[in-house]
Amino acid sequence: MNLFKLLSFMIMLVILSPASVAKSTQENNREINNVIMQAMKTFQVPGVAVAIIKDDAVVMSKGFGVIEHGKPAKVNADTLFGIASNTKAMTAALIAQLVDQGKLSWKTKVIDIIPEFQMPDAYVTREFTITDLLSHNSGLGLGAGDLMIWPDTTHTIDDIIKGIKYLPEVSSFRSEYAYDNLMYILAGEIIARVTGQTWEENIKQNIFEPLGMNSTRAKFSLIEKNNKNVARAHVPLAGKINVVGGNFIEKFHSAASVASNVNDMSLWLKAQLNRGEYQVEGKTAQLFSEQQNRKMWQAHTLKSVSESAMKNDKTHFSAYGLGWDLKDYHGVKLVQHTGGILGMISKVVMVPEENLALVILTNQQSGYAFNAIANTILHRYLNISDTNWVSHYKALKDKRAANDQARSVENASKIAKDSKPSLALKEYAQTYQDNWYGNIDITYDNNQLHMQFSKTAELKGTLAHYQHNTFIVHWDDKTLEADAFVNFNLHEDGSINFATMKAVSRNTDFSFDFHDLKLVPKK
Repeated sequence: MNLFKLLSFMIMLVILSPASVAKSTQENNREINNVIMQAMKTFQVPGVAVAIIKDDAVVMSKGFGVIEHGKPAKVNADTLFGIASNTKAMTAALIAQLVDQGKLSWKTKVIDIIPEFQMPDAYVTREFTITDLLSHNSGLGLGAGDLMIWPDTTHTIDDIIKGIKYLPEVSSFRSEYAYDNLMYILAGEIIARVTGQTWEENIKQNIFEPLGMNSTRAKFSLIEKNNKNVARAHVPLAGKINVVGGNFIEKFHSAASVASNVNDMSLWLKAQLNRGEYQVEGKTAQLFSEQQNRKMWQAHTLKSVSESAMKNDKTHFSAYGLGWDLKDYHGVKLVQHTGGILGMISKVVMVPEENLALVILTNQQSGYAFNAIANTILHRYLNISDTNWVSHYKALKDKRAANDQARSVENASKIAKDSKPSLALKEYAQTYQDNWYGNIDITYDNNQLHMQFSKTAELKGTLAHYQHNTFIVHWDDKTLEADAFVNFNLHEDGSINFATMKAVSRNTDFSFDFHDLKLVPKK
């Protein structure tokens, strides 16, 4: 009798188990839905799309909110967003395919394919490999040279290749991590030269089409004109949501240009979790080999870990692989990346040992929102003790704003209010030249100085005197949030020697690398 009861109980467990799992997934998703809506409201995000993959099944793929603030069209799982730097893992995968095909190796020297490539140091130029292009270990600074690609610019890839050798080095080669978009642009050029096809053709034929990512485009301009299901980018200013152009970095595609949706991104993440394996017409195929998967997910450049991360996230290592950020988190390994363009950011996270992945696409630039959503998903699906992540990130945002305000007050108190420029305003009005960017014009009109970056139409603004020979350029487009100091250094005779620039706010996007410029009056 006892044996019969035991067998009956075990049978009931087998019968009930799938329903219990389904219910647990439903409960998780219901709670996640609530957090997404709270995050959108708290951080003023008009629209979000989220997908979750668990054990090779898509357990959530849906949209929230609207495509454009103030308009009724809803975000859904097919809405296209700019995935920005989540493009980088796709570029790394294209390189991995070429390695599998024997067309190059990870140790191939860049100069063997791009002979005109030059770094500031001759040794680095000679030793720079394909792996180095993807590892953010060049010795250049964070976002070095990004003003050649951001905001929208008339610079070309040839300009970038020529300009890199003039960028300032901030560390020795392969010694430190510093995020670098330009190297991924060069990786795209490597792909084009090795294959004889453009990067756009390569990514379409070798990633999008095999995986069935039928809505995904290599860049926004390739989206069909009649497709209205495309998210608009938004920037909040003084409590108001502003629709902006987006700056999709189209010409410099291999670093950040892809437009995709969560349905298509789920196919990409499934292939990643399956070590490059995917299904096509009922047969198994390989996007890249498991060997190359391991190479992309290995630590290549170490990153620092804060005491807070050690304590709160149980993170003991952090590194960059090839196209992916890597770290441990509460005992599991995360393979992840974020992406950001003006008014649109995204986040991808994978937990390979749990066969779990998620993608979050948003049409506003609040990292607080996507972090609150991502952490909620991770903690629910990994059964980690949880917190109210929206409240957590709201507190961080408020603290950061308070600190910024305090710094502004402190800096204002130190201004020499009675100081005046050494020269008459019109004497500052000249064409200045930087070796890697090119020309920047300062003009004088109606007792005001105006600045215009010659190859970046949006970098146009008015200079206001700050103190002594330092001015602040206020850009006409306030949504850039990138006002900058302009400091003039004078010769002994009082003529202008050179000018330097630096972002006023610590929160200015690092791609506005004004500090790398040295503006010399053009002869």
